[in-house]
Amino acid sequence: MFRPKIPTMPTPTGIVTPPTVEPTAIVQHTPAPAPVQPPTPASRPVVQLTPGTAVALVGAGTAVVLVVGTVLVSMLLATAITAASVAVCALVLRTLIGQQHKHR
Repeated sequence: MFRPKIPTMPTPTGIVTPPTVEPTAIVQHTPAPAPVQPPTPASRPVVQLTPGTAVALVGAGTAVVLVVGTVLVSMLLATAITAASVAVCALVLRTLIGQQHKHR
């Protein structure tokens, strides 16, 4: 009752012919030659900074430093608050346990 019944593969009931394979023609394409560029005198392009671009870069750098600093300071503050609250809880528990031992 609980054994799975595995279906059997049906056997073909007629003349079975293998599929025919028709050969296709192979066409090779030769790529066009790349255009030759004249050699450049400098190996790297020179970047020209305008005063507006320099101000934008300084502003973006300042914004990144302020955001990262704010995140790091807030994480440090959260850790300090958590440590202080754990210390206060430990002192309260120590006081309660100490009073319990004195009353016995």
